[in-house]
Amino acid sequence: MLIGAHVSTAGGASKAIGRAEEIGAECMQIFASSPRAWKVPPMAESEVEKFKAESERAGMGPTVVHGKYLCAIGSPDPELVEKSVAALTAELQTATQLGALGVIFHPASHRGQGFEAALPQFTDSMKRILDDVPGETLLMLETSAGSGDHIGSKFNELAQIIRSVDDPRVAVCLDTQHVWAAGYNIADSGGLEETIKEFDSEIGLDLLRSVHANDSKRELGSSVDRHDNIGEGLIGSDGFKNIMGHSAFADVPFYLEVPGFEKKGPDAPNVEALKKIRG
Repeated sequence: MLIGAHVSTAGGASKAIGRAEEIGAECMQIFASSPRAWKVPPMAESEVEKFKAESERAGMGPTVVHGKYLCAIGSPDPELVEKSVAALTAELQTATQLGALGVIFHPASHRGQGFEAALPQFTDSMKRILDDVPGETLLMLETSAGSGDHIGSKFNELAQIIRSVDDPRVAVCLDTQHVWAAGYNIADSGGLEETIKEFDSEIGLDLLRSVHANDSKRELGSSVDRHDNIGEGLIGSDGFKNIMGHSAFADVPFYLEVPGFEKKGPDAPNVEALKKIRG
C-alpha cells in the first residue's frame, strides 16, 4: 500500500512531484486545471515530458487526477451536463497524456429527479467520455457522503452505474470520510468487514482502485462531507489501523485530502501518521 496526498500543480504539473516528495508522499493526486473553472487548457508536450521524467526520477507511485467539483453528469440541466462531459473528457485526456492511473470524479447530485431517472443520462455521459479518450486510463467513481441528492453514497448505486456503462476502465475510489458519513462503520472491525463484504458483493473488490484517506469531523451516518486530519477525527487512529490492516486495501494507493495541521492541505505529519499506522 502506497501513501500519498493531493498536491498543488502551481507552476506546472511537473512541480507537483517535488511537493509530494517534500511531505514524504509515495504517490499523488493533482488537478488538471482549476477545480472551480470549466476550462481545461491542453498541457504542452514539453510539460508532459518533464512530468514523466520527474516521476521516474522520484520513483513516484501512481498519479491520479481529481475531476472538477463543478461536474454533475446526473443533472437535469442539459447545459450543465454538456459542460461536465467536456471537462471530464479533457481531464481524462490530460491524465492519459501523463500516464496517470485515472481520473476520480464526484458523481454529484441528481438535482431532485431521482437516481433511477438520472441513471441513463449518467451512464451515457460516462460512455461518451470513455469513447472520446481511448487508452487504459481509468474513470473512477468516488463514493459520496450522501448529503442532499448526491449519487453514490450506497454501493448499490455505484454498482448500477458500473453495470450500465459496462466498460473495464470504470473503477471506484473509496473515500473513508464519505463512506463513514454515509453510514458505513469502517472504524469498527465488524463494521469494516460488513462494508467490505457489501462492496465486494455489489461492486467487486477488483474495482477498488484508490482510496481517499480522510478522517471525519462529523459523526457516523451524518451524510456531511467534512474531512479532518488523521487521528483528529471520529474515525481516529484506531479506525485507520483497522482499515489499513484489512487485506482488501493491501495493494490500493491511499491519497490524503485532509485540511492539514496548518490548514494548508495534506502535509508531512498526516503522511507520517498513515505511514506509522501502516507499520
